[in-house]
Formats: sequence, structure tokens, C-alpha cells
Amino acid sequence: MNRTRWIVLGSLVVLIGALPFASEEGISAAAPEPARKTPLKALQEFHDLIGSWRATGMPYGTREEKERGFWQEKINWRWVFKGSDVWLRAPIEKGKYYNAFELRYLPATDGYELKAFKGKEALVFTGKLESKRLTVERTDPKTKQAERLVFSLLHYNRHLYRYEVKPPDRATFVQVYQVGATKEGVAFASEDRGIECIVSGGLGTMPVMHKGKTYYVCCSGCRDAFREEPEKYIKEFEEKEKKKKKAE
Repeated sequence: MNRTRWIVLGSLVVLIGALPFASEEGISAAAPEPARKTPLKALQEFHDLIGSWRATGMPYGTREEKERGFWQEKINWRWVFKGSDVWLRAPIEKGKYYNAFELRYLPATDGYELKAFKGKEALVFTGKLESKRLTVERTDPKTKQAERLVFSLLHYNRHLYRYEVKPPDRATFVQVYQVGATKEGVAFASEDRGIECIVSGGLGTMPVMHKGKTYYVCCSGCRDAFREEPEKYIKEFEEKEKKKKKAE
């Protein structure tokens, strides 16, 4: 009987030793989960895209191939707000390959989804933003060819995007074409960021009024969101300004 009792007690000691240590309050201390970004916060990384851009595209290849395949397009990035959902949309005028882009944040992966529209067809690319460079990829379900779009945010007034492919029988991507864009109505060397958009925090270029006071927004999407809930955005803006002053 004594031998059995000691075996039982020894087993309990082993089990108790395997349990996690408790805090002083008697509750095991769990590591806090990192705070997740909101779509608005995550997409603020792309503030500089908001606005209208003049773009020039050309294929990779010889000088003759570049001159023959040269084209121009116009891209207009803006914010879109729908309930708690937020994303960026960019219609493309005279686009050779796409007629619009849509950019969304993916909280589950801390990445981004880019939809590139060819007419009504939406090609879905996913990827990450690193060092001002968004790299997104997809695989064509029919050809099994990997496709990649790379957006380089070079400057407040300048960005590039390029398209690359990797056929199933190749180990590396091949560059197909590149598009360079310059923001309309803003000198390239300008660094004056002006007034902050009350909705997105970007560059405020459009005045909006509420109760006799003027605020600024960066695009028609932010203007519409402000008109729907002005008190909400004014409160958030004022709280952010107070935090800035305290930090100074």
C-alpha cells in the first residue's frame, strides 16, 4: 500500500511540474497578442498614391521594341469607404493592359490584395509591402504561369509599377513591361506636404465645410465619407492633434 501511495504522489509531482507557472495573482501569464492594424491604418502606407497621375508605359526589349510598344495612360487613386470596410481604387484611362486597380489590406496575413481589372474580369494578386515596394503575385489557373506586379513608391510625386511572368518551365521571373507615373499638377521636386486630410491623414487638397468651419480631404472618396459622418472624423482628428501636441 505504501509503495502504491508513493507512486501516485510521484506522478502528481511530475504533472504539476509540467504545468505553466502562475503569476502572483494565481493566473498564468499569457503573452499579449500583437495589435492588428485596421484597414485604414494599413493602407495609409499608400497615402502618396492618392491623386491623379500621368503614366508612360513601355515593354522591356530593344530600343525599337520599346518605341513601338510605347503607350500613355492616366491613373486616379482614391479612397473608398463602405461601412467599416476601407480600400483604395484607381480607374485607369487608356490603360493598355488594365482598366482599374483595387487595393485592400488582409489582416490575417498582414499583407495586401490587389485586384487588376481587365474589363469586368478581376485578376487577384496578393503579397507584402517592404521598404516602399509592394510585390504581389498570382498564378494563372489555365497556363499555370506565375504573374507578378511590383509597385515602387519612389517619391511623393513619382512611382513605378512593372509586370513580370514566370512560365512553368522557368525558375525565375522575366520582366515584360514597366509603367512610370508622375503626379499631375505637382512639381517633381516639391516637398511641401500641405494640410492633412481629415479622413485618411494624407495630403488635403479639397476643402469641405461643416458648421461654418473648413476642413480638407484628399480625394472624392474621403469627401463622401466626411459628408456622411462629419462629427466622427472631426472628433478623431481633434484627438489625434491633441496627442501630437502632448508628444512635442
